[in-house]
Amino acid sequence: MKIQNRLRDRHGKPGRLLPAETRRKRHPQFQPFCFARVLPVFILFTFKLCVFPLFVFTLCVFPGHASQAGTQAPSRAEKPSASVVEIVEFEREGKSGVLAGRVLVEAQDGGILLEGEDGQLWPLLSEQVISRRKGERPFRRLGSEELARKLQEELPPGFAVKKTAHYLIVYQTNEAYASWCGWLFERLYTAFINFWKRRGLPVQAPEYPLVAIVFANRSNFQVFAREEAGQAAATIIGYYHLEKNRMVLYDITETATWARPSTGSKRTLSEINRIFLHPEAHRTVATIIHEATHQLCFNCGLLRRFSDCPLWLSEGIAIYFETPDLQSTSGWRGVGELNSVRLADFRQYLATRPEESLKSLIATEDRFRDPRQAQAAYAEAWALTYFLIRRYPERFNEYLRLIGQKPLMIWDDESTRIKDFQEAFGPDLDRLDEEFLRYMERLK
Repeated sequence: MKIQNRLRDRHGKPGRLLPAETRRKRHPQFQPFCFARVLPVFILFTFKLCVFPLFVFTLCVFPGHASQAGTQAPSRAEKPSASVVEIVEFEREGKSGVLAGRVLVEAQDGGILLEGEDGQLWPLLSEQVISRRKGERPFRRLGSEELARKLQEELPPGFAVKKTAHYLIVYQTNEAYASWCGWLFERLYTAFINFWKRRGLPVQAPEYPLVAIVFANRSNFQVFAREEAGQAAATIIGYYHLEKNRMVLYDITETATWARPSTGSKRTLSEINRIFLHPEAHRTVATIIHEATHQLCFNCGLLRRFSDCPLWLSEGIAIYFETPDLQSTSGWRGVGELNSVRLADFRQYLATRPEESLKSLIATEDRFRDPRQAQAAYAEAWALTYFLIRRYPERFNEYLRLIGQKPLMIWDDESTRIKDFQEAFGPDLDRLDEEFLRYMERLK
């Protein structure tokens, strides 16, 4: 159920909703902002007989975009970093608790976006906030030791912790598999940071340890994931949770048909490496990398959680990094290589591709949410990202900077999405679309 809120002017009196651009020009310090219930939205991609999630994320569902008639929302203000921790007592979806963190955004109706000291973001409606008070100490982010203890308290018994330079891997499986995950994630981290730095983008070290929860088997994973993913838990192998800022996955080697019979806790790291070099393991590894890339994008300054990030861009970047080179010992040479699976999907889509395909991809997420169109949407998102990075790298950087600076909890309408894209890549989208299609047709 959507929660309707009334718009009020700067004096707190009821007012009418102005067009988004008018509101921004008149009152730049107050942006249209409204909370509604936070619902998990799962975007799935089917490959052969398996379903791989390309992005598990949490969206705030609003009464509607500013462009829709009749939409009303209160003003909001993004708050600067607070030096003193704030204690918030809340009740949400039948659960209550007390949070320590800092308020990032506050709506005029009392709704807030709170950053917990563990890195989780809490969008709370005004009616979900029971009380707020200033604490007696500064706000501080949890370090690896504290965060590990917190996660172990939250999870079922039997989880151990493995720390790497940038990751905190909380695992229920054997240590060798946790070590393999750490090795994979750290190699991706280095490749990710180097890739964008070479292109002049200001990526940065994450403010929190990057968390990955690894279950021992598929059944344990599904029991846990059902709380966050619902029925989708039965068909996915892992996901990145945008609100909780963590990956959740399980030991694939215990159930994969292409893996040799399990030796349980005695499985070695070298054996796991050999398993994942199997040709049939490629798409599984690509899916793990895809989710880890999402986590890096939202933790290293490229994109902002809970801001308006077009899904085609987020997914396109994640797919762009899907091509690992596990045999290389000198680096991650596969970043940006031609993705044959996505290219085949895109070329299949070309037979029925409508003229407005590019605009619809840029402006909305509708195609990603439609199971009948999702596979083609992901393929086109990858193809467009591949084309723009290689053909117009500086313009792509400019676009990324624009998206990465979007304010929190403001969702652009379709016309703003198109305008942002045109600012970076030019006003003539038809011409760009023709060039894009010619470029993709030449790839082999």
